[in-house]
Amino acid sequence: MTRASWGSRIGFIVAAAGSAIGLANIWRFPYIVGHFGGAAFILVYLLFLMLVGVPVFIAEVLVGRTAQASPSGAFEKIGGNKLWGLAGKGTILTGLIVSAFYSVVSGWIIGYLIMAVEGTVTTLHTTALAAQHFNAMIAHPWWAVSNHAIFMLISTSILYFGVRGGIEKANKIFLPTLFIVLILLLIQGLMLPGAENALKFLLHPNWSALTPGALITAMGHAFFTLSLGQGTMVTYGSYIPQNESIIKACTPPVIMDTIVSLLAAVVVFTIVFGSGYEPNAGPGLIFHTLPTVFSQLSGGYGLAILFFLLVFSAALTSQISAMEPTIAYLMESWNWSRHSATILCGTTAFVLGIPCALAAGLLSNVRIFDMDILDAVSTFTSDVLIPAGGFFAVVLVGYRWGYPGAMRALLPEGGASWLKGYFWFCFKITAPLLMIIVFLDALGVFR
Repeated sequence: MTRASWGSRIGFIVAAAGSAIGLANIWRFPYIVGHFGGAAFILVYLLFLMLVGVPVFIAEVLVGRTAQASPSGAFEKIGGNKLWGLAGKGTILTGLIVSAFYSVVSGWIIGYLIMAVEGTVTTLHTTALAAQHFNAMIAHPWWAVSNHAIFMLISTSILYFGVRGGIEKANKIFLPTLFIVLILLLIQGLMLPGAENALKFLLHPNWSALTPGALITAMGHAFFTLSLGQGTMVTYGSYIPQNESIIKACTPPVIMDTIVSLLAAVVVFTIVFGSGYEPNAGPGLIFHTLPTVFSQLSGGYGLAILFFLLVFSAALTSQISAMEPTIAYLMESWNWSRHSATILCGTTAFVLGIPCALAAGLLSNVRIFDMDILDAVSTFTSDVLIPAGGFFAVVLVGYRWGYPGAMRALLPEGGASWLKGYFWFCFKITAPLLMIIVFLDALGVFR
């Protein structure tokens, strides 16, 4: 079977950027920035991005590009035994689980996009009313499951047409759409009264807000924001030609992901500050606070539509990347056709996501460690499975493969001494060490 490939370097760049730019950028990043004091948190986050996010991103793409195989085959080929292949299979399973619960949350976005078009979102004049409405909607079985099904159907349909015809083409449509909408929202936000307060909050560091919890959160987000640990970047890397420069291919997606996070924070906080709300609204920011803000702003109807279109575009490009490793594995290891593998992956992810979709309604009494099903699955995946996948990837490159061999593959024509030193320091020390800290924190060791 001829292995699929990107049409060009641009194909990989837009796909990798689309994968990285997701709900973590537009939903999670603004509220954790608000919770931990603004500029100081952003600066620490950027530092950790260079120490753990970027090196793991490079490591995963390098493994895929070198092995030209799915995560299972790539880990086994580089690692030299089937135990490493099992680690690769673990990342594939992680991606499948992520795609299941991610589709549920993204289904909420579709529901709110529809409500924004209908004008319902701009009738929620208080945060209490917005919260009550949100809780009622996600508890409604038909609303939750049907939107989950719609989002999964859209994602599966894109993947059905392959790497170039599906993933690459979709990202070339939705990624520019995301940036256009983001810029429109940015312009509108900067024109609101109080926008200068938002910029001050984001540009003037409040170092007293940098608690140990803030540092751990910045460390974790620097890793999670680039879609690492779930087989995606290994799979996307395997579609890159062997003669392609990984540094040149990987730098633009990292920059684009960072820019979107920062611009999303500006957009959210100019809108929030401009309406007199606090920036530390927490996870409810997108469904509780912003609908209230939109209902009170002149032009709020259009802003609401643009905002939820922005979030939908980001969610979709991330979703298809989480599903692709499973499809690649079925094609490579079981010799399935692209179409059959895609249908099975989409169907399985949809079925796995149904309990998560019902977590706030019919299955609300089911508790796992005092969490509902959706929270339990997403927490276990984010705190255990994803860090484990990224940890194995960087250990594979830095220790099993070894720094000299990895550098020959990464920089075949040599490179600046500072660049080699940077990768040695990150592959061997900072990336594995910081991921261990994130993992131990998730287990409650530091609490």
